[in-house]
Amino acid sequence: MLFGGRSAEHEVSCSSAVAVLQALREAGHQVISVGIDRRGSWFLADDTRDPMVADGRPVSFRVPEGRLLAGGDEIGFDVAFPVLHGPYGEDGSIQGTFEMADTPYVGCGVTASALAMEKDFAKQIFVQQRIPTSRWVPITTTDFANPATVVSSIVRRLDLPVFVKPAELGSSVGVTKATTEGELKDAIRVALSYGEKAIVEEYIDGREIEVAVLGGRASVPGEIVIQTDWYDYESKYNDHTSQFVAPARLTPPQSTEVRELAERAYAALGCKGLARVDFFFEERGRGFVINEVNTMPGFTPISGFPTMWQASGMTYGELCDELVQLALHGE
Repeated sequence: MLFGGRSAEHEVSCSSAVAVLQALREAGHQVISVGIDRRGSWFLADDTRDPMVADGRPVSFRVPEGRLLAGGDEIGFDVAFPVLHGPYGEDGSIQGTFEMADTPYVGCGVTASALAMEKDFAKQIFVQQRIPTSRWVPITTTDFANPATVVSSIVRRLDLPVFVKPAELGSSVGVTKATTEGELKDAIRVALSYGEKAIVEEYIDGREIEVAVLGGRASVPGEIVIQTDWYDYESKYNDHTSQFVAPARLTPPQSTEVRELAERAYAALGCKGLARVDFFFEERGRGFVINEVNTMPGFTPISGFPTMWQASGMTYGELCDELVQLALHGE
């Protein structure tokens, strides 16, 4: 059973779902496509369209029986493959549904999914595990009752510029680079409009390095080469001048180091199945500094995660099949 849907994370999850669907069918799997719309309603999706459209025959998933029903018809399946980015799909919500139904599913469990999505909590764990991370300040809506005091404190601790982002979103949604105190105040307001907590991070002048982790083992690293000031939402989805290069241009010792850090971060959050671990690389400073962990990264054949595994010798189809096998074995 394959899930795709639309969220604040753009329709990229629908395109990813179509690509996974085609790869699994080519590998000999029978696939049932389920789309989830913005209201949370489930449908047998029209998987002939790219991106997938969640507007077909309504279905329901019964908990705790783990039965998928379309009207009075039960649809049998062995494993769920949630290709869902952002809230409800990547934060542990749908994973909890599958857990209650004792249904095998691809990817990280409830705790790891929730921790990776909540950037403040994830960073605290990285610090405890001695995985280098950027300096940051968490801000809640309650904290921001006195904006001037909050902004002054942040500038003293982190200096300017800084990046401000919602604590529980991805794809650079709601993220702002602030270079003045006025911009910082406005950026915090924007980030808090998406939830009750934001984080403010120090600016790091470094290369963007990523590592794909599959079942606990790391791929060769990749690198995002951007032409803009930073890798914002526009750069990710609408500006085609940015490139993803794999393997990244690193020395063998550097590649080994960042792969080991990625595996440690994956283990620290209790991940399973897959995760993409993102780093900054300060060549003349601290070296590799972890940015975040994504438990369901973009998954089209040209997305970073599959590209890094292709550079490591695994085809897109083999990767999708391996994820199903890991799920069936609870890994």
